[in-house]
Amino acid sequence: MWLLLFSPALAERDSGAGRAGQSSPEPIVPVLNIQGAIGPAVGDYLVEEIQKANRNPNVTFLIITLDTPGGLVSSLRNINQSILDFQKPIACLVYPQGARAASAGTYILYACHLAAMAPATTLGAATPVNLGPQPGGNDQDKQQGNNASAMEKKVLNDAVAYIRSLAQLRGRNAEWAELAVTEAATLTAKEALEKNVINALADSPEDLLGKIKENPTMLSGFELTAESESRLQLSELQAVDPDWRHQFIAAITNPNVAYILLLIGIYGLILEFYSPGIGIAGITGAISLLLAMYALQMLPLSYSGFGLLIIGIGLLVAEAMVPSFGVLGIGGLVAFVLGSIFLIDTEQVEFQVSLPIIAAVAFVSVLFLVFCLSFLWRKRNAPVVSGQEEMIGAAVAVVEDFDDEGMVLFSGEQWHAKTNTPVKKGQYVQIIAIKGLTLTVRPVEKEG
Repeated sequence: MWLLLFSPALAERDSGAGRAGQSSPEPIVPVLNIQGAIGPAVGDYLVEEIQKANRNPNVTFLIITLDTPGGLVSSLRNINQSILDFQKPIACLVYPQGARAASAGTYILYACHLAAMAPATTLGAATPVNLGPQPGGNDQDKQQGNNASAMEKKVLNDAVAYIRSLAQLRGRNAEWAELAVTEAATLTAKEALEKNVINALADSPEDLLGKIKENPTMLSGFELTAESESRLQLSELQAVDPDWRHQFIAAITNPNVAYILLLIGIYGLILEFYSPGIGIAGITGAISLLLAMYALQMLPLSYSGFGLLIIGIGLLVAEAMVPSFGVLGIGGLVAFVLGSIFLIDTEQVEFQVSLPIIAAVAFVSVLFLVFCLSFLWRKRNAPVVSGQEEMIGAAVAVVEDFDDEGMVLFSGEQWHAKTNTPVKKGQYVQIIAIKGLTLTVRPVEKEG
């Protein structure tokens, strides 16, 4: 009885002792890496890992290493929104030596609480790629600038306002940020530090962490208390690489891969339709088409380009089925190539379909659609040359005399036959029907 009464207290005491004996988790500084063009896969990876870090009480702050020529505006906006929503500081380091934070990378650098660069790195050239640097200088250039379309001005002004707002939020050089957009200005690491574009120079993430530990106040947004400073001093770097899912997304959202998957999907379904089999072509085509659709919905797809591509394939298929002396084929090839070029609606070179791949695929497509499909079409519409259908209309020899039922010889085999007209041995008769294993025949004159 007494044991039952005191057991909860004993359990609580044991539990408390167990918790006291456990060492608290070590504070960590996750290191995320942006390398290459910023697209859907990179954006998904950054956003997901930032959200995970936001929920992890052991995270002191984040470091993002950056080496990018730029990327898609949609992906950039998603990343920066996650950075701005993050409840802890984020430091961005242009790294390694020789790296750059061009175009979209400049916006990310400005969005982070602390901006740092490794030696021999650069940043800037943040002009929207479909506009190019804004003219300034001689009268002719200014006149060209004045003739810019209203839409171009909207895009430019939006980009300027966006980067200035980030610079003002982080207390860094807003005037140079505007020049990076309007005139594609660039800076080296040392110049960026002198102009208050960045906060520090660091050789590596380890070097940056060491400098932050020496001077925690350089990390804006870091609430400096005795406990937080103690956790900061104990913090260790933890590399966070993209998992298999992000790597897979990165692979299929490569415009060249998505383009090839799209064509494999379409051709696989066409081949299955014209030559039904065990379904390998259809299954492969369906899977490839679904993967392509998933990838393309994450990319800036041009519906006009997609429509031209489908029309081109349709015309090439029509040329294979109904020869038009090349008219449909040439039209289909032109539409196919133009659709492939305009498939991805962006001026960012890294997210355009490669011209050599378009040329190679166009050549293979012509061979496949015109020659392969035309062969399958002729084969599909050719007279049947096997099975019972082959026997209808065939001439066979009578093995024995009979008036209504008897035996005939077809392809070296004897068959049971019936007729309404008496026939003689050696006489030729024609098969007019088949029911089970019995042939219905009628007399014909022997050929030759």
